[in-house]
Amino acid sequence: METQEKPRKKISPAPIIVGLIVATVLFVGIRSWLHSRHYESTDNASVETTNLPVLARVAGYVDSLAIKDYGEVVAGQLLLVIDDRELQIALRQAEADEKSAEADLENAGAGLMNAEKSLLLSKSNLEVQKARLEKSQADLSRDQAQFQDGSITTKQLDDSKSNLLINQKQFNSSQDQVGSAQAQINTAKAQIQRAQAQIETRKALVDQAKLRLSFTRIYAPASGKIGRKSIDKGQYVQPGQTLFTIINSEDFWIVANFKETQLTKMKEGQDVNIELDGYPSLEIKGKVTSMSEATGAKFALLPPDNSTGNFVKITQRVPVKIEIQNLKEYKSILRGGLSLTAEVRVN
Repeated sequence: METQEKPRKKISPAPIIVGLIVATVLFVGIRSWLHSRHYESTDNASVETTNLPVLARVAGYVDSLAIKDYGEVVAGQLLLVIDDRELQIALRQAEADEKSAEADLENAGAGLMNAEKSLLLSKSNLEVQKARLEKSQADLSRDQAQFQDGSITTKQLDDSKSNLLINQKQFNSSQDQVGSAQAQINTAKAQIQRAQAQIETRKALVDQAKLRLSFTRIYAPASGKIGRKSIDKGQYVQPGQTLFTIINSEDFWIVANFKETQLTKMKEGQDVNIELDGYPSLEIKGKVTSMSEATGAKFALLPPDNSTGNFVKITQRVPVKIEIQNLKEYKSILRGGLSLTAEVRVN
């Protein structure tokens, strides 16, 4: 008689699976806990670069344009020319006014020379009249003595008195001429000073006209790429109008916004692991270079006012600037505004 074998009891895989899941969770949890003790990370971060707005400094119509959307430019490259015909006319007018002021200065100088010659002549005449006056005074004194002696007649005495009076008036007139000549010299000197000041003013206007004329040719302030241009040939532009923006391709950095609770052990010079969302396989390294003195909320257009009575405590974020190591290796892929995850080693 054959004996029947007892059926084997099936072992359920559920405990094994649960155990593996628990072990995995514990492993990941412990690993994350150990990692968090040495690193502070955030995905609130992006690549930054310098955006240089190119502005019009004079009004006019665009004469020529040497750029295209998202095109590359180099520092010093001519980008745009504004029609300068009106400014050329203004420059010629300013230069003509300067020459006119120089002619006025020459005329004032000639007037001063004439006034100085007139002064010398007036002084010479004054010396002559002074000698005549002194002689007529001596003649009158002698004739008065002779008249008392009866040596001359009354008419001769009267002639001496008349001659003295005439010479006195001529002397006074010569003195007035000297004063008038001196006043003419002072006037001529003032005209020279005025003409010199006028020349300086005209030179300043010429320089201003040349400067404004130079603004019609716009050059690239730095190397980079043009953003979307908003102008075209023949368009009228106003002073201060933004024509386009140059995105500097020579310098990139990262701004990561960490929670205020993550800053306890963070300091400048610490190493940073950078993972670009678009290039997760790249192992980019960086260093903390500086931390903002204010939270991001303080730079908002309308900063929060906690004195209104509606205060709700929110964990603030502080911008941290990170320098990219070996920047030249990654320039070709970096773009301003790219999202990333920044991980700072704090221990």
